[in-house]
Amino acid sequence: MQQISTIWNALSAQKRVIVLAATVAMILGILAMSRMASSPSMALLYAGLENGAAGEVVEALEKRGVQYEVRGGAIFVPMAQRDTLRMTLASEGLPANSNKGYELLDGLSGFGTTSQMFDAAYWRAKEGELARTIVANPLIATARVHIANSTANPFQRDVTPSASISVSTTGEVLSAAQARALKYLVASAVPGLVAENVAVIDGKGGLIGSEDETGSGQTADDKASALRDRVQRLVEARVGLGNAVVEVSVDTVTESESIREHRFDPESRVVISTDTEEQSSTSQDSGGGNVTVASNLPDGQGGGSDSSSSQNSETRERVNYEVSETTREVTRSPGAIKRLTVAVLVNGTYQTAADGVQTFVPLPEVELGALRDLVASAVGFEEARGDDITIRSLPFERQEGLGSGPVEPGWFAMTLDPMSLLQMAVLALVTLILGLFVVRPILSGSSKRALAAPDGTLALAGGGATGEVLDGEIDTGDFAELPALAGGGDFGGMGMVDFESPVSEDPVDRLRNLIEERKTETVEILRSWLDETEDAR
Repeated sequence: MQQISTIWNALSAQKRVIVLAATVAMILGILAMSRMASSPSMALLYAGLENGAAGEVVEALEKRGVQYEVRGGAIFVPMAQRDTLRMTLASEGLPANSNKGYELLDGLSGFGTTSQMFDAAYWRAKEGELARTIVANPLIATARVHIANSTANPFQRDVTPSASISVSTTGEVLSAAQARALKYLVASAVPGLVAENVAVIDGKGGLIGSEDETGSGQTADDKASALRDRVQRLVEARVGLGNAVVEVSVDTVTESESIREHRFDPESRVVISTDTEEQSSTSQDSGGGNVTVASNLPDGQGGGSDSSSSQNSETRERVNYEVSETTREVTRSPGAIKRLTVAVLVNGTYQTAADGVQTFVPLPEVELGALRDLVASAVGFEEARGDDITIRSLPFERQEGLGSGPVEPGWFAMTLDPMSLLQMAVLALVTLILGLFVVRPILSGSSKRALAAPDGTLALAGGGATGEVLDGEIDTGDFAELPALAGGGDFGGMGMVDFESPVSEDPVDRLRNLIEERKTETVEILRSWLDETEDAR
């Protein structure tokens, strides 16, 4: 303690302020590090709750004495207690969901409940149950479902139900694929409802998926992304992760077309019926029936006895044929692939020469050809359609070589939050800098004082201005020219001082001048000598 007091008294006012400030900064840094290390890592408990439900959750946490933080509309709790709290609060009915489901039907009694009231409660319960299912997705914060069903009216025919879904997401806007999934979810739960009659509205992106109503449900970007992922997996299985870049461009048909064709084939006919009709007729004329002048003569030569006959036969055949008929109606919707182009860039290998220089070696043409055949099969390549596949082996910026996979994070990095590690590292660095480069040099510099002239006279423990290590004793070599002092003796066990040949200058005056110039150092030496003398006694 006395040594610390001596060092403190030897400091100037400016250095004292620096030491105090550095000490306070070190203490604060250590406290901050200890607090950060002892504070638990916070994890999300609930987000997007209504004000009433969030207040009930906070009240339940306060009753349990659980540490929590409210950041915006989210509630954070220690990560070690998050799962337990969720199950415990769920058993108590928290957070209370404003979307009520089939429990609405429990309050309906058989007396005083009309069919209209029951239908209204039933559809309201159906909407609540669907909203609960949608909110169970972690990407969706809130959801409301509205179903328009008018089947209860007996005077309406051919009326199909429709529905709408309004959601608020916790992050980005819903994609078209997610919107289609919500449509089929609601359509499957309502009898007679089809997915095309369900509208999905996002609070951030507006109406989602409306552009795909008349198409196949997949845009050109969706098809290109699916093909790119397929080719990426296929190529990386050979060249390794991170050694292939795949880009796919899909040109699709944007207009719709309806074709109706009715075709007859006269060469292809079939007899379906045959009708044959035969008809015959016979006629005969005997003559002599007319009275003439000749018939009145005596010899009777005038009498006519001529006769005639005729016969007619007719046959008629009718054959009915059925000519083949083809009726075709084709409706082409937008989205059909018109042209497909695929570009694949793969990395090669690197050979190291004797002088340490690395040379890039591309993949051989045989292997590139095999990869091209695989890619063509994966994307459904059609040369007649104008498809094109380009595969090149070029050096990448990073020289990792083939087959290099991603580095797995260690257990330490997975157990601690990266931001917490960064904060702790910064505080530790600041504390170390303050301790090594501010406090330590000041304290060590104040304890190392030297009382020595250029020719050398006195030396203090800890070293002096000349950088020599001093032990608190008077160097006899420096005072060899001084005469012996009266009384001599042992100065606190530090050894006899030997003064030899006299000099022109009075040694006493010289010593007095030195003591006058360096009073503080002289007092410290004398004080140390006195302390040692008292200890020896």
